[in-house]
Amino acid sequence: MSLTLYNFPLSGHSHRARLFLSLIGADAEIVDVNLAQGEHKSPAFLAMNSLGQVPVLKDGATVIADSNAILVYLAKKAGRSDWLPEAPAEAARVQRWLSIAAGELAAGPASARLITLFGAKLDPEKTIAKAHAILKVMNDELTTSDYLAGPQPTIADVAAYSYVAHAPEGNVSLDDYGAVLAWIARIEALPGFTPMPSSPVGLRA
Repeated sequence: MSLTLYNFPLSGHSHRARLFLSLIGADAEIVDVNLAQGEHKSPAFLAMNSLGQVPVLKDGATVIADSNAILVYLAKKAGRSDWLPEAPAEAARVQRWLSIAAGELAAGPASARLITLFGAKLDPEKTIAKAHAILKVMNDELTTSDYLAGPQPTIADVAAYSYVAHAPEGNVSLDDYGAVLAWIARIEALPGFTPMPSSPVGLRA
């Protein structure tokens, strides 16, 4: 694969893609996009992703926008059915968590971090409550499974990891979620794991 990833280092969405590239040992040129200067809204970038969002993956003439779509593409391109199972029920379990990553996790831990790190105009109390609601669901399910979609890590775990692990930056404590903390440790122990930079905000200030 000849890959280029358009990235923003503090974006959990970007980190999903960087993390998975590292986990599967795929080389990619990383191009950081200067959001402060509006590079993501330039005509050249909008031609790759009309929503003006990072990350974007280029594989030759193929352009993939959306972090979860990038995970699916990379797993399929690399033939990694260990990360994206082919069996219907297993694939569905993975898809469920990709949807949660784009829904409840985006509205909860990710949005809470947007408030403290980027000054997003959201209601902190409601956002933190949403974060704790999905973290409780995760914790309950992880008491009976090492990973979100089964006994082995999949792209579901990659999609969920970044914003959950960095939830304290959005004033969302993980102290009450022992199974989630154990899951975070398992992800971070995987060969090829690469971290997202920590930010001294929220509970990590």
